[in-house]
Amino acid sequence: MSLLAENSYGKSRVRLVRVKRRAEWHDIREWTLEILLEGDFESCFVEGDNSKILPTDTMKNTVYSLARKSSAGCMEDFARELIEFLLERNPQVSAAKVSISEKRWEHLHADEKPHPTTFVQSSIERQTAEATAARNGSVSIRSGLKDLVILKTSHSEFVGFIKDSLTTLPEATNRLFGTAVRAQWRYSSPALPFTSLRSTIRETLLNVFAAHASKSVQHTLYAMGEAVLANIPDVEDIELTMPNIHCLLVDLSRFGQDNPNEIFTPIDEPHGYIKARLRRRE
Repeated sequence: MSLLAENSYGKSRVRLVRVKRRAEWHDIREWTLEILLEGDFESCFVEGDNSKILPTDTMKNTVYSLARKSSAGCMEDFARELIEFLLERNPQVSAAKVSISEKRWEHLHADEKPHPTTFVQSSIERQTAEATAARNGSVSIRSGLKDLVILKTSHSEFVGFIKDSLTTLPEATNRLFGTAVRAQWRYSSPALPFTSLRSTIRETLLNVFAAHASKSVQHTLYAMGEAVLANIPDVEDIELTMPNIHCLLVDLSRFGQDNPNEIFTPIDEPHGYIKARLRRRE
């Protein structure tokens, strides 16, 4: 006899565009949501009894209905509202998790000023938020970003590494350093000014990346995470993933030319993969 050790179910890839219209100025948000519920669903899995199952199509409809009434101005607040709504109406649910990613739209600049009702996507960067809660427990909020593609052309080196019979990588004292940052951080409270905090955290990450004298991707990753924890007390921990997206120096000597660190071939894969989570000392 098999035992159902754990289970969850829900709705994924629920897409929502929400327009806030204020006089002559509009704001737009494009979100993709995933909802996962845990609870007393064993009878469905084992016996085919759906009497405790909230249809995933209903979850999708809940997103749209709640979005129409919600006053939430950011993903974190909407995720919290959605979890509270689902837990209140479904006593068979013991825990819920809502994950949201945001596609960034910015006001298009026309005649050197932002147009009030026209938008442009200028980056593949996505903003993310995740809310989780167990019944009778507090909501935990994690926010983040992904696909933040950045590159620096100086103050980056990689020397002193292990060299064995299979090593072909030369040491570099002035290399290109490109990455696509993925970051996720946990807040100390479910009720905070998330929009302004997100902006501060993102700016902190970028400022450190730009200014840091990098000895390796690991070295810069740690400095970025350390700066967030040092400057934003509302952040409990932060996880950073930073693939090393290589640009390889082209050998032009066969053409009788020099290459003073100016001509490169971008290599998407394979690439280095560096990941770490930093937390406050207890």
